[in-house]
Amino acid sequence: MGCKVAVYPGTFDPITYGHLDILERAARIFDKVIIAVAVNRRKGPLFSVEERKEMIEECVRERGLSNVEVDSFDTLLIEYARTKGASVIVRGLRAISDFEYEFQMALMNRKLYPNIETLFMMPSEQYTYISSRIVKEIASYGGNVSCLVPPFIAERLYAKLGVKER
Repeated sequence: MGCKVAVYPGTFDPITYGHLDILERAARIFDKVIIAVAVNRRKGPLFSVEERKEMIEECVRERGLSNVEVDSFDTLLIEYARTKGASVIVRGLRAISDFEYEFQMALMNRKLYPNIETLFMMPSEQYTYISSRIVKEIASYGGNVSCLVPPFIAERLYAKLGVKER
């Protein structure tokens, strides 16, 4: 059957404990997981692609996830996954509100390339309310984000936003 490769795409601006929870669980299921940082200029990310990749690589090292590769892409996700030999796209679902968009994308991806499946994973319940957007908002007011992101990411967030943690 060969090596099962999964792509876990996202903006990861920044990566949160919710993302890491899904990444760690996906790494237990698949032979190889490529966490793929979307360039996604439309969202106007706070961190550059290189900064986001660096932070994710540090998290991967800290967690000893030897079967995880960090990459970036600026193409259609399904094309990127196909060129990487992936058979699965991993997507996180926090709430029902995420489902409609993700379901639509999964069906479109299947239409474009039927050989790649989409696997929806829910984060552990303690992470269901976390999003990168909320983390950035809390940090922008100097709020404590240490329970939402790893400490070194919190430091980089405060520095990037030019605020001090209260």
